Amino acid sequence: MVDINIWVCQIKNIILFQKAAFAKFPDLRNFALANVASVDTRKSLEKTLWSFKKKLNFICNKTIVFQEKLILIATYLNLVPPPETEMEYKWCRLDETFLRELLISRHERRASQLEALNEMPLYPTEDIIWDENVVPTAYFSGEGCLALPKLNLQFLTLHDYLLRNFNLFRLESTYEIRQDIEDAVSRLCPWKAEDTSVYWGGWARMAQPIINFAVVEVAKPNIGEKRPSRVRADVTVNLAVRPEIKNEWENLRKHDVCFLITVKPSNPIGTKYNYKEPFIPQVGLHCIRGCEVEGMLDSNGRVIEDGPEPRPVLPGDQRTYRVWLDCNQYRNDMNNTNQGKEDVYEGFNILMRRKPKENNFKAVLETIRELMNTECVVPEWLHDIILGYGDPSAAHYTKMPNQIPTVDFNDTFINMDHLRSCFPEYEVKVKTNDPKKLVRPFTLTFEDLSKEDEEEAKKIIIVEPHVIPRRGPYLFNEPKKVMEAIKSGMQPGLTLVVGPPGTGKTDVAVQIISNIYHNFPNQRTLIVTHSNQALNQLFDKIVALDIDERHLLRLGHGEEALETEKDFSRYGRVNYVLAKRLDLLMEVEKLQRSIKVEGDVAYTCETAGHFYLYQILSRWEHFLSIVKPKNGKHVSINLISDEFPFHQFFENAPQPLFKGQSFEEDLEVAESCFRYIDHIFKELEEFRAFELLRSGLDRSKYLLVKEAKIIAMTCTHAALKRKELVEIGFKYDNILMEESAQILEIETFIPLLLQNPQDGFNRLKRWIMIGDHHQLPPVIKNMAFQKYSNMEQSFICNLYKWRYKNLGNLKHVENWSEYQLANPGFAYDFQLVDVQDFNGVGESEPSPYFYQNLAEAEYCVAVFMFMRLLGYAANKITILTTYNGQKHLIRDVINTRCANNPLIGRPHKVTTVDKYQGQQNDYILLSLVRTRAVGHLRDVRRLVVAMSRARLGLYIFARVSLFKNCFELTPAFEQLTSRPTKLHLVLNELYPPIRYNNQRPSMKPMIVEDMTHMANYVYKYYIERVKQLKQFYDTFLSISEFVTIMFSVVANRKKWEKPGDVEIHSHEGFVSSHPGEDRDTDSEDEDASNQLPIPIQDEPVEDRAMEVLAIPTQTADHIETEVSQPLEGEVSQPIEGEVSQPMESNDSQIHDEEMEEQNEEGMGDTGEAENDE
Repeated sequence: MVDINIWVCQIKNIILFQKAAFAKFPDLRNFALANVASVDTRKSLEKTLWSFKKKLNFICNKTIVFQEKLILIATYLNLVPPPETEMEYKWCRLDETFLRELLISRHERRASQLEALNEMPLYPTEDIIWDENVVPTAYFSGEGCLALPKLNLQFLTLHDYLLRNFNLFRLESTYEIRQDIEDAVSRLCPWKAEDTSVYWGGWARMAQPIINFAVVEVAKPNIGEKRPSRVRADVTVNLAVRPEIKNEWENLRKHDVCFLITVKPSNPIGTKYNYKEPFIPQVGLHCIRGCEVEGMLDSNGRVIEDGPEPRPVLPGDQRTYRVWLDCNQYRNDMNNTNQGKEDVYEGFNILMRRKPKENNFKAVLETIRELMNTECVVPEWLHDIILGYGDPSAAHYTKMPNQIPTVDFNDTFINMDHLRSCFPEYEVKVKTNDPKKLVRPFTLTFEDLSKEDEEEAKKIIIVEPHVIPRRGPYLFNEPKKVMEAIKSGMQPGLTLVVGPPGTGKTDVAVQIISNIYHNFPNQRTLIVTHSNQALNQLFDKIVALDIDERHLLRLGHGEEALETEKDFSRYGRVNYVLAKRLDLLMEVEKLQRSIKVEGDVAYTCETAGHFYLYQILSRWEHFLSIVKPKNGKHVSINLISDEFPFHQFFENAPQPLFKGQSFEEDLEVAESCFRYIDHIFKELEEFRAFELLRSGLDRSKYLLVKEAKIIAMTCTHAALKRKELVEIGFKYDNILMEESAQILEIETFIPLLLQNPQDGFNRLKRWIMIGDHHQLPPVIKNMAFQKYSNMEQSFICNLYKWRYKNLGNLKHVENWSEYQLANPGFAYDFQLVDVQDFNGVGESEPSPYFYQNLAEAEYCVAVFMFMRLLGYAANKITILTTYNGQKHLIRDVINTRCANNPLIGRPHKVTTVDKYQGQQNDYILLSLVRTRAVGHLRDVRRLVVAMSRARLGLYIFARVSLFKNCFELTPAFEQLTSRPTKLHLVLNELYPPIRYNNQRPSMKPMIVEDMTHMANYVYKYYIERVKQLKQFYDTFLSISEFVTIMFSVVANRKKWEKPGDVEIHSHEGFVSSHPGEDRDTDSEDEDASNQLPIPIQDEPVEDRAMEVLAIPTQTADHIETEVSQPLEGEVSQPIEGEVSQPMESNDSQIHDEEMEEQNEEGMGDTGEAENDE
C-alpha cells in the first residue's frame, strides 16, 4: 500500500477506538471527542491510557479494574477473544502490559517509509562506512544469504523498484567511499605530535589538512519540516602543492562532493602505516561528514560563480571553499550535542575530494528520492516491462496500436538491390518502372502495418522514389549522405539493437536519428550514453548528418573532446545562434539592397519578419502569378528569368542561374531560390526569442527547451540535472541509449523520466536501446552487490537473451585491400604466443589482486619496438592487459626501454581491457598475465571485449597450457591454438604492407623461442637500423644536421638494458579486485595530449630513403643467426635476485604521488573516458 492508503486505514482504526470510547467508556470521553491528529502518536496514546488509569485508581483504588477495562476495550474492538472463549485461547495474553502495548501499536501513526527516506542523510558516516553488517566486505564467497535487496525480480510497484535501487546504490557508493578514504588518509600518514596535535607525515593528492572550519549559516526550517532548510560552512586549506594539483583543487565545481574527516591519531611520529592492519586504529579516525561544494571564495569572501568568464587569479596558497552540509545530518548531530555528546563540527582536520566520474552518487540518490516523492509516470507500453511482468516483445512496434505504415527512409539504401536485400521476406513493388527514376531517396509503405486485420495483411512494400526539393542555388545547400538504418527504430515502441563488436551498431543509431529527424521534424530526440567517449563518438557522426546545426545540442563536460572546431555546448550553441542571427540579418540587408527597398529592415528579427511579409512575399506571389497563370496559359521559358525578382541577390551563386533549356528545370531553380530565402526568415523567426531574452542563462534554457531537436548527454548528467530539466519544462519524444549494456538499471530508468507527464501520461513514443550484453557489464566493485544482489545487470540483459551464432566476416572485411594485406614482419595476422616463466617466475602478486608478469611485459614491449622499427605508426598500436598491476609494469618497461627513444616512442595507449571497451585500434598486443589460475578472464564477456579490439592484427601473450584447458574459453582458444604458439616473424619486410594474406613469405619465418630471444633480436635489429640511418644522413644531410638528429638516438642507447633489468618500486596502498577500477591517482580519463606518442622524426618517405633504410637480406640473416643461439655476455646472462620480485606500481608511500605525477606527465596513464560529472 502507498502512504495515503496506510494513513486512511490508521484513521479508521482510531475512529473505531473513539466511537467505542464514546459509547461504552465515559471515562475516555475527552479522548473520544479529540481531533484524530492530536491522539494518533504513541506519546499521546500513552498519555491517554495513563490518565485513564489514574482516574480509575482514584475512584476504585484497584489496579485490577484498569486491566479489566483494557480487556473490555480490546474485546469490543475484536483485538482479543471474548471471555467466554477463554478456555479455547489459553495462549492469548491478557496482562496489563500486553494490552496497553496492543492498543497503542494498533492505533499509533505508522512511520512513513517515504518520510524516513526524506529524513535520511545521503552522505555515509563513520558508523555506516566500516560496518560489515551494512556494507559487506569485498571478499564475498557467494555462499549464504545476505540482508540485501535483490534486482532481477518482479517488483510490486515503481516505488518498490526505486527503493531497491536506492538502497543498493547507496551501499555500493558507501563501499567506494570507504576505499577512497582509506587510500587518501593513509597517504597523509597522520601522527600524534608531542603537543597532542596532529602531525602529517605524508601528503595526498586527493586530501588536504584543514586550516580552519566554521559553520557560517543555519537557515530556518521550511514550513512543515524539522531540519534546517540550508546549512553552509567555510573550509580553508593550504594548497602549497605543485601547480597541476593546485589547479585540480581550484577547479572543484559547484555540486562536487567532498568529505570532512576528523582524525585523532595515537601513533607517535615515525610510525609506519601498515596496510595489512585495520585502518581506523592506525589513523585514529573519529568522524566523517559529507558536504557539497558551492564554490571557492574570492578575496572579498564571495563565491566565484561558474561561467564562460575566466576565473580570477587569487594570491597566496590558502583557499576557502563554501560548502553545503547535509541538513538532516546536521539536525541529528545537533540533537546529539544537546544531549551532551561531542560537537563533531569542531574537530574536522582533513578535506577529501574524489574523482569527478566517481562522485555522482549524491545526485543519483537525490534523483531517486525525488522520483519516489513524485508521481512516477512511464508509458503504458513500458510499465509492466520495467516491473518484470509480461512479454518484453509486447512493446515492439508490431504490437503497438499506432504503427506508421509510410516512412521516408531518406538515404538509407544505396539502390533498389540494396533495398530488396534488406527485406528478403517482403514482396517489393515500385510505383514507377522508369529505371532512371528508381534512385534514392525512397519512401516505403508497409502494407502489413496499415492493415488492422493480421490475416489480411500481406508482406508487401510499396516503394516510391522521390526527389528532395533543392534548398537553394548554392552547392552547400546539397544534402549530406550516410548509409545504414533500421526499420524498427522509426516505429513507436521499444527497439533493441544488439550485435557483436564491429557490426555497425553506432551507424544504425546514427541513421535512426537521421530518419526520425526528417520524418518527424517536430519531435525531439534524447541521446544517452554511459561515457563521454561513446557520446562524442556518436555525436561526431551525427554532426556529419544532413541535420541543421542549430538543432544539435551536447550537454555535460566532455564536449571539448569532440573532433570538431564547433562548440555544441549550451553556451556554444547560444553563441552560434547569435552569430548566425547576425549573418542572416546581413543577408536580409543584402536582399533589401537587391530589391531597392529603403529603411532599416535588418535591425532585428522582428523588422526582418515585417520586411518578408510585406516586400518579399508579395514579390514572389506576383512572380508566380506571371509564370503560373490561373488560366493555364503557356508562358515563354525566358519569362522565368526575366520576371525573377531576386537576380541581384543570387549573383554570387553558380551562373547562369537559369539555363533556359527546360521550363520545369528553370521553375525548380526559381522555387529553390525562394526556399533559400524563406529558410532565412524562418530561422530569424526562431531566433527572435534570443533578442528578447537578455541573459545567457535564459537563452541557454530556451535553446534546450524549444530550439534543440537532438540533445545528447551521459546518463550521469541526466541524473545530475534531472531536477533542473524538469523545472524548466524539458520535453522529448524519443530516447536512444548507446552502450546500454554498460548502464546500471537505475541509470537506465532515470532518463525515461526527465520530463513531467502531460495529462497523466508520459509523452515518450520511442525507446531505442543499442548495446551488446555479451560485452562487459556495469562496473560494480563490491562482489556481494555484484553477484548476490544482481546489481551489475543492465536493463537490456533482462529484455534480450542472445548468443553469437555463426559469426563470419563482413563483406567489406573480405573485399577491402587493407584486410587482404598481411602484417609486415609477421607470418600471421593473429597469433597466441606462449610465454613461459622467466628466471623461474611467472605471475606474481606483491599485493592482493595486483597481478604482474614480467616475462609477458617484456615480450609485449619487445614486439612493440620491433613493429616501430619496421615502420608501424605508434598511434596504431595499443597494448592491453587484464590487470592493473600488469598495466603499470608494462608502462615502466616502456619507460625503461623506449619511451624517450625518437625511433620508437610510446604506443597509443597502455591500459586494461575493461577500460578499452568501445574503442579499437589497428594492432593490439594483449597480455593475459595469469599463469596459475585463469582469473576473471573466465568471464566470457571480458574475453569478447579483449578479442574484438583489433582491426588488422592481434597478438596475445599468455600461458597457453592454462587457458586452453579452461572450459568457458574453449571455442576461442581452439581457434588460437590451431596456429603455432611461438611467434613467427618474417624478416626483410617493412611497413606499409605489400604481401597478401594468402601469399607465402619470400623467406622462411624466424621462430622466436622466448622473450629473451625476442629482446636480443630487437636489440641487434635496432643497432642495424641506426647504422642504416647513419649512412643515409651521411649521404643526404650536413654534419650539423646529422649531429642534431642522431644526438637523441645515441643519448638513448643507455635505455637498452638486459631483459628483465627494470627498476623496481614497492607498491603499497589499496588495490581493487575489479579490473575496471584503477585506484591509482594518475589520470583515469583518456587525455589525448598525454596519450599521443612523443613526436619523432620519421624516416624519409622518398623511395631512395626507403631503399637505404631497408636491411639487406644477408644482414637480416646475419642477425637471425646471431640471436638464434643464446647470446653470450651480459645480455644473455640470467639476472639474479631482482627479477625474482617483479616490478610493481609507482605509488609507494612518501614518494608515491611524485612517481604518479611523473607517470601522468611522461606517460599519460589513463583509464576509461567516463561520466563527465
